[in-house]
Amino acid sequence: MSQSLLFAYGWQGLVLLTWLGLSIGSFLNVVIFRVPVMLERDWKQQAQSILELPEDDAGHPFNLMVPRSRCQECGHQITALENIPILSWLYLRGKCSSCATRISARYPSVELLTGIATLTAVALFGFTWLGLAICLFTWMLIALTFIDFDTTLLPDQITYPLLWLGLVTNYFNGIVPLQEAVIGALAGYLFLWSTYWGFKLVTGKEGMGHGDFKLFAGLGAWLGWTALPGTILIAASVGLVYALTRIFLKSLTSAEPIAFGPFLAIAGWVTLIYRDSVLALFQP
Repeated sequence: MSQSLLFAYGWQGLVLLTWLGLSIGSFLNVVIFRVPVMLERDWKQQAQSILELPEDDAGHPFNLMVPRSRCQECGHQITALENIPILSWLYLRGKCSSCATRISARYPSVELLTGIATLTAVALFGFTWLGLAICLFTWMLIALTFIDFDTTLLPDQITYPLLWLGLVTNYFNGIVPLQEAVIGALAGYLFLWSTYWGFKLVTGKEGMGHGDFKLFAGLGAWLGWTALPGTILIAASVGLVYALTRIFLKSLTSAEPIAFGPFLAIAGWVTLIYRDSVLALFQP
């Protein structure tokens, strides 16, 4: 990691980059909340169309742009000054300015996480096209992590672009050769697909969702097939520690499912940042 890359455009460039990262984090909060709602509304509309029922949400658009963000409790529309990353939450003391309902600390946490991860990506890859690609990779993984954690969904609207962007990036000599990226995408999907069916044949239960296959395929497209063993080892280890910790704290039962996507996403990002160290785990 090189601090000189962060200061390639002086402290002004660093400040702008930090602000960009925090602002993207603010937008990711919108994505995390709204994409599952958009999917649910779309599924509902499709079912109503098939069953020839009237659409409940007709005439009320809901996407990443409209309606404007508002308090879920009182409906107060969030103003521009109340939407400044981190600072607004601190100024409002984590409460709605209208009804004083508590605003989750996760909102500024996602903004801060995105800002730090963005700075890390640029510190490693610089203000280059590859640095931008790694930032996009990072932002998509953050969105997938929290969406899956909240809803156990990994939307195709994010996993597919993640996969294709990885292949395109490596087509232009990004991280690994294109051949290794293609094999990585295939191997990532088939590994979890076969694990899923093996578990189902033995137990009669589904051990994971199909979105996990696509996410791991996307990671393979970015990292190449040689990085997949280390990635899945990290994901499984972090997931196991998380599960055991929650069981110890009695906040999780043995029958309660746990989303695996967040651990895959974390492992994928760690593998990208510490690629040589992860690869060394499986090299003599």
